[in-house]
Amino acid sequence: MPMSISKMIAAHPDVTEVNEPLAVAVRHAMFCAVICTSCADACTAEAMDMRQCIRTCLDCADICETTAKVAVRQTGRSILIVQAMLESCIAACDVCAAECERHDHPHCWRCAEMCRECADDCRRALPTVH
Repeated sequence: MPMSISKMIAAHPDVTEVNEPLAVAVRHAMFCAVICTSCADACTAEAMDMRQCIRTCLDCADICETTAKVAVRQTGRSILIVQAMLESCIAACDVCAAECERHDHPHCWRCAEMCRECADDCRRALPTVH
């Protein structure tokens, strides 16, 4: 049986119902962190100056990773912090997608697509955190 974020959250003693939109956002934030890190690495191999793209991708990766970590914690109540992290993740993903869309590189296009998906999932999850 494959492990999932939802199953892990459901196994927490304090959880009576899994917030599926939040679980999906966590999953995509984890993927987005890895994709952004990979894009930043690929940008270092490009002949043109990709410093801004690298910086934006690495910032987005860190924010996505932290958002995922904070959002899976179920002990105690951190509603305002989870909401703030989701909002930060949305902003970082939107900025990263816009930056990557400026470049004619397949790794940037894929990164932009992942960032848009992650931002959309975080937008869907945000109103469910209360």
